[in-house]
Amino acid sequence: MYIDGQQYATSEEYYDQSVSIATSLPEITEEQAEKIEWLPLGVFALSDESGESNRVIQLAVSKEGVITGSYYNEDTDVSRPIEGTVDKATQRAAWSFADEEDTEIVMETMIYNLTEDKTTVLVHFGPDQTQEWTLTRLEEPEDAPE
Repeated sequence: MYIDGQQYATSEEYYDQSVSIATSLPEITEEQAEKIEWLPLGVFALSDESGESNRVIQLAVSKEGVITGSYYNEDTDVSRPIEGTVDKATQRAAWSFADEEDTEIVMETMIYNLTEDKTTVLVHFGPDQTQEWTLTRLEEPEDAPE
């Protein structure tokens, strides 16, 4: 991983950092969980390198930097939970699947990028394979309940 032409970390070190951010969830009791205020970040189409957009991600973040959401694959009609965190020092937001499957897959971007209509996201498929995908904000339907 390079930043401004300087090596920041090896791909394995950067992946390990991403995993650490995604899995650094605080211990939360049921009572605390009921009081968490979630800020919706939006619903995004997730496009891979080919430009195909058959996946949708819905994300929200708490004041404490906890990320929650869901992933939906239109081709397989499968929905999966997402969880992660925002690193307060670097503002890196990283998340992974919360259902104990495909635990090596981690997605990340800067938290600010999730306020934009279109941004890139790194998708790590383990320490040796990372791809740059695109998140595109989906418009809320006009007839959506308030």
